[in-house]
Amino acid sequence: MPDAHVFHLTVASVGETRFDGSVRTLTAPGSTGVLTVLAHHEPIVTTLKKGTLVIVDAHGVRSTIDLENGVLEVAHNRAVVLL
Repeated sequence: MPDAHVFHLTVASVGETRFDGSVRTLTAPGSTGVLTVLAHHEPIVTTLKKGTLVIVDAHGVRSTIDLENGVLEVAHNRAVVLL
């Protein structure tokens, strides 16, 4: 049975996938402020500014990815960050 508290996250840049898997939370530096994405988040598309993505995976392991800028799209219990 799928875990209702996770969603799929892909973080990619040209020619490289930086993360691809199930996560509990994603915190990102949105252009108008920091935002946190949880499972079943409402659809959103926003630009990202310089900062750090904070990812907590399905097992509770925290990791970070630094970024200069990017785009975040959330829909259908999936999130994609393009760097």
